[in-house]
Amino acid sequence: MPRAVDGLKRKNHRKKILKQAKGYWGRRHSNYKTAKDAVTKSLFYAYRDRKDRKGDFRRIWIIRINAACRAEGISYSRLIDGLSKAGVRIDRKALAYLAVNDPAAFKAVVAQAQSALVS
Repeated sequence: MPRAVDGLKRKNHRKKILKQAKGYWGRRHSNYKTAKDAVTKSLFYAYRDRKDRKGDFRRIWIIRINAACRAEGISYSRLIDGLSKAGVRIDRKALAYLAVNDPAAFKAVVAQAQSALVS
C-alpha cells in the first residue's frame, strides 16, 4: 500500500497540531515537526499541572492560616492539633477563608483550639 504524503487525513492532522501551536514563539508555531514536539510537551504539562494545582492551593491555604495563627499567638501545627483534639472538623480551605475574610470567626476557632490544648 502506498504511503499517503498529501492526503486529507494527514493534512487535517497537521492543521490540527499547528492550530494548537498558535501563539508559540519562533518556528514552533509554523513548522510541523517542532510544533508537534511543543504541543505534545505542552499537553503533558497541562495534564500534570492540573493535578499539581490542588497541592498548590493547599500550600497557599496553609500559609494564610499560619500567618493568621501567628497573629493570634499560636503556630499552625498547634492550631491543627487543637482542632483535632476539640473534634472540630473544618478543612483548610474554609479556615483560610475565615482567616482572610472573617477574623472574628477565625479568632473563635483559635480560642476553641487553644482550650482543647489546655485540657
